[in-house]
Amino acid sequence: MNATDRTPADLLSSALAADPARPLVTFYDDATGERVELSVATLANWVAKTGNLLQDDLSAAPGDRLALLLPAHWQTAVWLLACSAVGVTVDLHGDPSGADLAVAGPDALDAARACGGERVALALRPMGTRFPQPPEGFADYAVEVPGQGDRFTPYAPVDADTTALVLPGGEELTGAQLVERARADAAGLGLEAGSRLLTRLPYDDWAGVSAGLYAPLAAGASVVLCRNADGLDAAALEHRRDAERVTHTAG
Repeated sequence: MNATDRTPADLLSSALAADPARPLVTFYDDATGERVELSVATLANWVAKTGNLLQDDLSAAPGDRLALLLPAHWQTAVWLLACSAVGVTVDLHGDPSGADLAVAGPDALDAARACGGERVALALRPMGTRFPQPPEGFADYAVEVPGQGDRFTPYAPVDADTTALVLPGGEELTGAQLVERARADAAGLGLEAGSRLLTRLPYDDWAGVSAGLYAPLAAGASVVLCRNADGLDAAALEHRRDAERVTHTAG
């Protein structure tokens, strides 16, 4: 990856320039049987659309704080990178009452209502489909995002030295610190270009989001992100490793 990249959005841009067709995120939900594979180009398109939604429809600006109340999921990865592209600070599982915006899955809608700003709900249904009935007080992501533009340009430059991510417990990372830590994690895991990392870690802390997105992205690798996979026995897990050509495992 480009040594000058200083934000997660920069890492994605470099990945797009290097090999847009390669897989980046392969997502499993073992509660529903869903499997989704997103190439670099496909994920970048979702990020662009979500960035435009944030910037144009939700009026988000650099420095705004977004409470992200979502599990380990490919759409969560999209929101993490879209916020980086806009310059919005992600408060991971943070208090919505202190946030400018809140983004929540079905299990966190009640908590998200404490946010006085814009609120977005994700159904987290297979294929990214919408809620059967839109939650009151929320924009349905699956309704709002398809019509957004496929290219994104921030209205204001993103400062890599401002806070990009607030972790549960309160630790804050700037974009530059996040990229540096992701690169260190990638090296520690032995990831390199072409590696395939399988992780069952939740997006509840740095270890989860690093293994589930940032470290593979920083290394030019890809991630097999498994949600609700605790019930997989050893044989099923080994079959998945073989089927997905996994080279590394976390969690």
